[in-house]
Amino acid sequence: MTDPTTAPEAERDVMEYDVVIVGAGPAGLSAAIRLKQLDAETTVCVIEKSSTIGAHILSGAVIETGPLDALLPDWRDNPPPICVPATEDEFWLLSKTGGRKLPVPPGMHNKGNVIVSLGTMCAWLAPQAEALGVEIYPGFAADETLHDGDGKVTGVRIGDMGVAKDGSHKPGYTQGIDIRAKVTVLAEGARGHLTKRLVKRFQLDAESDPQGYSIGIKELWQVPEERTSPGKIVHSFGWPADSRTYGGSFLYHLDKGRIALGYVSGLDYSDPQYKPWEAFQQWKNHPMVKPLLEGGEIVSAGARAIVTGGYQSLPKVEMPGALLIGDTAGLLNVPKVKGTHQAIRSGMLAAEHLAANALAPQGFDAALRGSAAMAELKQVRNIKPGFKRGLWWGMLNAAWETVTGGRSPWTLKNKPDWSSLHKLGEQESPKRDYVDRTLAPRDRLAGVYFAATQHDEDQPVHLQVADTSICIDRCAVEYGNPCTRFCPAGVYEIVEDEAAGKRLQINAANCVHCKTCDIKDPYEIINWVTPEGGSGPNYQNL
Repeated sequence: MTDPTTAPEAERDVMEYDVVIVGAGPAGLSAAIRLKQLDAETTVCVIEKSSTIGAHILSGAVIETGPLDALLPDWRDNPPPICVPATEDEFWLLSKTGGRKLPVPPGMHNKGNVIVSLGTMCAWLAPQAEALGVEIYPGFAADETLHDGDGKVTGVRIGDMGVAKDGSHKPGYTQGIDIRAKVTVLAEGARGHLTKRLVKRFQLDAESDPQGYSIGIKELWQVPEERTSPGKIVHSFGWPADSRTYGGSFLYHLDKGRIALGYVSGLDYSDPQYKPWEAFQQWKNHPMVKPLLEGGEIVSAGARAIVTGGYQSLPKVEMPGALLIGDTAGLLNVPKVKGTHQAIRSGMLAAEHLAANALAPQGFDAALRGSAAMAELKQVRNIKPGFKRGLWWGMLNAAWETVTGGRSPWTLKNKPDWSSLHKLGEQESPKRDYVDRTLAPRDRLAGVYFAATQHDEDQPVHLQVADTSICIDRCAVEYGNPCTRFCPAGVYEIVEDEAAGKRLQINAANCVHCKTCDIKDPYEIINWVTPEGGSGPNYQNL
């Protein structure tokens, strides 16, 4: 009998399409819909690593409807399940005990916009794509890209199913298929694991700044309906962030007594002791927020990296055989706190370019840079980088850039987020001035419960640490193991064994796929790769 762990690999099954799209978010689904609208004969496949469409999608989200109007002009006749017209905006500067209401910045006025659950919106978009003939496969995790002899991208390989932690094949083992296509569209969202490799392979970032990110942590609450004002949108900054840490909140009043709320921390923070999840929980206990939530219940919770580098960090978005769209490209407008309209816009633009150019990606980079999506990013390019010099300088700079319409003759630079972390003792940790928390959840593990994340414990660990000795020998001394603090799901722990001493323990089953560890690790030794298809969070209405 042949040992399956040593048997030669069988020839993989192959599926062929004109276009394969990796990721069933707003960018990927919009590209698929537009391709079929333009040419019904084009064969299009969308693959998605989550168990169901929308299960890994997390966003605020208030969307500008212009691009959606262009994609699906009649969408309001059958809107997404959660779709609440914006009614009023508030913008607050918080102190520990109160706050000051400020004028709403011009880019944050939401008249005409709608509050949605982006997860349910994607689940709503998917059948509309399928009705046009798009084939959509949830639970298909793209493990690697395929290339021809010249290096051109020719499709993707789906990860094997039923592989044990030690690499052996379990009884239910199924070999992943190869999906080959004339063009591959990467719509993986922020810090896509395939995109990360392709950027390096094709040097797509050779002429751009390093990409920047934030971590967004969100919860959906059910509260007594009389407390809510459907359509009300509240943003804040200030407490609990110190003046050197970029952070702010969102609180959106939905219908049926539901409130969507979250906190965004820039991953360019410098203090190794900072805990993004704790900052969010502190903000929830602020006297202007807590009364809304007390006595309510958490429905769902999660976390996700947000791409915030903007104009100067946009890599080249085309390569032989493939192109990048949406958050994979880095199109979020940070001052607006919006990226969905940019994702839909870029997906449509990609489809139109491919349809007009015999499915060739060449020229898409120029098309995107000459589009309204890029003009929008250029106008606000200096606002987020300005906060690297502190809150008040950042506010003054933001005011200047807003008044001048982004016409400054300079462009501020970005550097990688991991490089901004100071070593222990290099700066005094700011006084956090935190309060005693009483609202749920009590800790990160309790929070993971509300993400409904699921991973087979007996599968290869998808959080690959190149050299775990660094964690004990260097990182503990230099940075105090910040992975134990920046991960919102308690994946990383330093434990002590009687025999082996201190070691890094990776609780991979907790992972909510936020990618923060891949971004913020100061030694760049953590590599996030996709786990078995269908694994990960199962967000409800986030």
